[in-house]
Amino acid sequence: MNRAPLALLYLNVLIIATCGLIYELLAGTLASYLLGDSVTQFSLVIGVYLSALGVGSWLSQYVLNKLARTFIEVELALALIGGLSAPFLFVAFAWIEWFQVSLFGLVFVIGTLVGLELPLLMRILKEHLDFNDLVSRALTFDYIGALLASLLFPILLVPQLGLVRTSLVFGTLNALVGLWGTYLLRPILSEKGLAGLRGRAMLVVGLLIVGIIKAESFTTIAEEAMLANPIVYAKQTPYQRIVVTQNQRGFQLHLNGHLQFNSADEYRYHEALVHPAMSASDAPKHVLVLGGGDGLAVREVLKYSSVESVTLVDIDPEITKLGKEFGLMVDLNQRSLLDPRVTVINQDAFIWVRDSSQLFDIAIIDFPDPGSYSVGKLYTTRFYQMLRRHLTDTARISIQCTSPLVAPQSYWCVINTLKDSGFDAIPYCASVPSFGVWGFAYATMSPADGKPIELAESIGPLRFLTPSLLKSMFELPMDIRPTATDLNRLNNQVLVRYYDKEWSQSE
Repeated sequence: MNRAPLALLYLNVLIIATCGLIYELLAGTLASYLLGDSVTQFSLVIGVYLSALGVGSWLSQYVLNKLARTFIEVELALALIGGLSAPFLFVAFAWIEWFQVSLFGLVFVIGTLVGLELPLLMRILKEHLDFNDLVSRALTFDYIGALLASLLFPILLVPQLGLVRTSLVFGTLNALVGLWGTYLLRPILSEKGLAGLRGRAMLVVGLLIVGIIKAESFTTIAEEAMLANPIVYAKQTPYQRIVVTQNQRGFQLHLNGHLQFNSADEYRYHEALVHPAMSASDAPKHVLVLGGGDGLAVREVLKYSSVESVTLVDIDPEITKLGKEFGLMVDLNQRSLLDPRVTVINQDAFIWVRDSSQLFDIAIIDFPDPGSYSVGKLYTTRFYQMLRRHLTDTARISIQCTSPLVAPQSYWCVINTLKDSGFDAIPYCASVPSFGVWGFAYATMSPADGKPIELAESIGPLRFLTPSLLKSMFELPMDIRPTATDLNRLNNQVLVRYYDKEWSQSE
């Protein structure tokens, strides 16, 4: 009897800790992915989960009989509920009005079941191991499991399996341990009902394996319900979930559930982003594009005959691959990333700006909105100060800065941070139907030049901008006026908090 419980202890405690933390990370990631406000959602998920662990441990004292059977039943319940948690949350977000109640209720149930497992297992084994030895080994493997989960989740599981399949895989692992437990703990299990217990374990394993096989189809159905259009391309990368949808008006790119552009009106956004800075420069030759791996900003840059080189820095090689190989995208960006003048670098822009020594006449900054700290660092004083080292004295830059109507604090935080970093930053905005009024910043190394006042004569054909419209974009209406904000620094990331708060209030 001793060897079997010992083997169960070492492996099962490890799996309990690993699976429990994986389910918590999945819920927190999905909450941030679906609801935004990443800081608040993750904090709430962690708090609810940890409190539920305590509730589960407390409830374990009321299990007085049939400890082994109860342990296995809890294991199977956790396998089913935890394994189906990510698929359920996807469906709940699309079709259930009280999504947050469902989310935190599910987290609480999972945490309670995880909290029940370890006390029950320790009570089963207390007669076979010295108490001090039992506690030290249990806690050691518990912490090792937590370490494994924290390493595997961002490095291997989400990039390779995706959120839904990760959930189902670990649910299957829980179910297999429950099934294994019916054999290892057989000496202390009643024969009555044992066959039924094993049958339920096998059924749970089978259901979850079917779920793993059908995970991609299920994810597509759930995402189409959320995004309201058929999906024509989907891929999970180490950095984000890429989804392309299509309807009669065109196609749309979504990153982590957030719309990046709609092909029906993206030209408004990209012409407004690129041409004020490009037209204000005297025959720009060397252009830096940060973000914008879809190639649409590069398309606009290449309309200037003076351009000799374009360096595009985007962290995700799957995005730039999409811009080079995906037919719809290649047609839309007019094969811009295949142009011999364009060099694509797949690297974190923060690291590249820190380590590179190249100089540029123009910098076009097309990062995603600052909805996370990993993106928020690209809007900090530190980043802008490093960027200055790559710009000539007469260089111009332009930056997308989110919506000044929906998120005025976020918008003006970017402007104010640019100014504090030594740039002369001038705000402007344009109307993009898919997003509403969208904000940008035009900046120079010194305040001498002022606003762009005309489009370059040598530019290729445009669909949106005219000389008069260029001037009007810099005339801000009364409801878009300067707002005092804190500066976005690496050690505070206040912009992410502004952004989360303002956009969550707008939904």
